[in-house]
Amino acid sequence: MIGSIAIAIVVVAVFLLLALDLQYRLRPGNKLELTAGNWQLESYEPQRYLLVGELAFHNLTQRFEVMVPEIWVEVKLLSAASLKGITTSTQVIPRYQGAEFRADGYWEGHIVKQDVSPIEIQVELQGDDLIGLRVAWIRVHYMTYGPQGRFPKVRHVIVPLTFPSADDSKHWRPANNADVLPIRTHLLTHLDNPVAVIQRYVLPNAQPGDVVTIGETPLAIMQGRFRHPSEVKPGWVARRLCYLFLPTSSLATACGLQTLVDLVGPVRVLVAFLVGAIAKVLGKPGVFYQLAGEQARLIDDVTGTIPPYDQFIVLGPDNPQQVVDQIKRETGLSAAIVDVNDLRAVKVLAASSDLSVPFLKQALIKNPAGNASEQTPVVLIRPVKALGE
Repeated sequence: MIGSIAIAIVVVAVFLLLALDLQYRLRPGNKLELTAGNWQLESYEPQRYLLVGELAFHNLTQRFEVMVPEIWVEVKLLSAASLKGITTSTQVIPRYQGAEFRADGYWEGHIVKQDVSPIEIQVELQGDDLIGLRVAWIRVHYMTYGPQGRFPKVRHVIVPLTFPSADDSKHWRPANNADVLPIRTHLLTHLDNPVAVIQRYVLPNAQPGDVVTIGETPLAIMQGRFRHPSEVKPGWVARRLCYLFLPTSSLATACGLQTLVDLVGPVRVLVAFLVGAIAKVLGKPGVFYQLAGEQARLIDDVTGTIPPYDQFIVLGPDNPQQVVDQIKRETGLSAAIVDVNDLRAVKVLAASSDLSVPFLKQALIKNPAGNASEQTPVVLIRPVKALGE
């Protein structure tokens, strides 16, 4: 009798532990996110720049409060010249209800409930000549304190500091059945909109019948689809399978592969790999990418693009067809989202309905946008009519 009671107690205890573990996994807590916000250059003088960002904390943890006991800002400047003599100062100002400004810059611990807690961040740059500055990479470090304990997080914000003129892009190049014009832009960030970029840099150089193409990586960046490896937690599947990809693949690192796992799930990745391996032995390569989905081909791991995005894992763009349709509707230009490299490989992810994919591939086969630091993420294509047409 006593033995039966002991067994029952053990079974109930195990059941409760499993239930608690399941509840923990379904409701991990500490889901506090800081938006990238809206940023403006409030002062853009030769010796002083003032960047002001309006951000907000969002508590995504159901029923629980999450606290922000600490927050601080780190700024990395990218420049065409030396940074000697340039100083940087930052300030975080709470803008939520009941907050009081402190001249000493001290951050008073704040409880984020189920509403939004806005903050303002000011970054001031001073120096004898700031014209060489290209980008401010702003890292907002904040500590979360809640059901899961005390954990650090970082919000990465990349703000361009120099803006070329549309007149800078005037060097047309001959291509197959077309002329092409690589369009130089400022460093595109998640603060940019594809249509606004085309209106600013492309339309001054365009005429009716032209076609505009955007690289898939710049579009993904504008959509905010990039992650720092420190924010990626490789699981069982990613840590083991990454060793089985070619060293040049963006899936050959645990973090790179984990980004795909986070998108499509570990089961799909594992099944795609097993079936793909069998198919490859039977002489049919590429099955993994067919089964794992389009994103498997589009992920760029660390070092895969220009600074400062060379420090990030960049995913493929989201809903590229919707983007090209919007460009066509709002600018009148036919458009395409493309993935081009120096190996004469051209993949068209999405295109306006009036465009021919073979025409696009022939026009872009020499990769006029380049794969280095050209900073020409947009290409304008002007079809050339054959004689007699």
